[in-house]
Amino acid sequence: MAGYLSESDFVMVEEGFSTRDLLEKLTLGASGATTDEVAAFFVADLGAIVRKHFCFLKCLPRVRPFYSVKCNSSLGVLKVLAELGLGFSCVNKAEMELVQRIGVPTSKIIYANPCKQIAQIKYAAKHGVQLLSFDNEVELAKVVKSYPTAKMVLCIATDDTHSLSRLSLKFGALLKSCRHLLENAKKSHMEVVGVSFHVGSGCLDPQVYAQSIAEARLVFEIGAELGHTMHILDLGGGFPGVEGTKVRFEEIASVINSALDLYFPEGCGVDILAELGRYYVTSAFTVAVSIVAKKEVLLDQPSREEENGSALKTFVYHLDDGVYGIFNSVLFDNICPTPILHKKPPTEQPLYSSSLWGPAAAGRDCVAEGLWLPQLHVGDWLVFENMGAYTVGTSSLLGGTQTCHITYTMSRVAWEALRRQLLPVEQDEDTEGVCKPLSCGWEITDTLCVGPVFTPASIM
Repeated sequence: MAGYLSESDFVMVEEGFSTRDLLEKLTLGASGATTDEVAAFFVADLGAIVRKHFCFLKCLPRVRPFYSVKCNSSLGVLKVLAELGLGFSCVNKAEMELVQRIGVPTSKIIYANPCKQIAQIKYAAKHGVQLLSFDNEVELAKVVKSYPTAKMVLCIATDDTHSLSRLSLKFGALLKSCRHLLENAKKSHMEVVGVSFHVGSGCLDPQVYAQSIAEARLVFEIGAELGHTMHILDLGGGFPGVEGTKVRFEEIASVINSALDLYFPEGCGVDILAELGRYYVTSAFTVAVSIVAKKEVLLDQPSREEENGSALKTFVYHLDDGVYGIFNSVLFDNICPTPILHKKPPTEQPLYSSSLWGPAAAGRDCVAEGLWLPQLHVGDWLVFENMGAYTVGTSSLLGGTQTCHITYTMSRVAWEALRRQLLPVEQDEDTEGVCKPLSCGWEITDTLCVGPVFTPASIM
């Protein structure tokens, strides 16, 4: 092992011991604490991240994964991903410092923000972070002046109209402007070594990946014509982080593999990268949040409760965290989180129209409404699953004031799989920073994840 993660970094659990079991113990401990102040906390299953990685290797064997640090910058996540051999995609100095602090070499870091502060470009230059992205002339000129030996990756726009979060509204050069940008780079003696794109988060059309790969091929040809030696294709992100999405990861992988075989066939000398965030961490994190206040509101209009003979009332519950903290997905992703009751109520207990609100004195701090729940009480805990993406490391940016405690866990099976899956890295110019799975790692993949079930789709 590379030594990023040790057994002291997490709670070792036996197979069959669930996150729910650990939450039961932790909530009992929090409720019985001597202080009256309670705070939301996470349980993170690092084994789930290990399983996701094995699935990625199996479905996209030609693609080298980089982790998008902005998605979840908690140390346990960074350490386990570094142990798995991933590179890291950073968007600012703080993220570069963070991954360097745990020992990640700069050869495994890409500065993937097309809009960079000059001071942070100089930081990348000072610390030897070589790969930087750009999508316009102004950005190119900044790098020319501050870091002329950088290796540039041209970020192109995609058709992200089918994505829930459309990044091409903000980032990416149009195809028709790529020649001009590559010409300017050549005149400025800047080395452009590759092309990147991002289809946007929550992409509902896998064929967008195929179209973007085809357009990247065109940019490669323009670059070669102008004298650039391009050898990196960065597929960006947009991969789903939970099961049950409209488009499964395996389906996306099949489309990508078909497109790569056509436009960047094996042996063409191009290193294929991807920047994944939600894929790795979303399903690994579960959060427990306590009810700190409660209000009963009488209803003016009849509802379905009148038919059941129940009182005409609704309940407003205030939680110790809200949309300006760990529930920011309500604002940015239009998600309505669904709580799981920590204490299972009796089946005969009536349900009431309920809403959940955060602690901020703001009308937008509504976590969820239109829920039908039994009557709850101050001090009760609510559990939310699939809470790993953009919930940790973002609260200070969104106005939050507290950092939630994280308890990391991993099963013994996942730990053994992690320990056995890495070969020593051969430190030469071509393979620096690349880790390869042992045969035992591939064998255990079949027990940790399900392989792709989709036939590669046509991209013509």
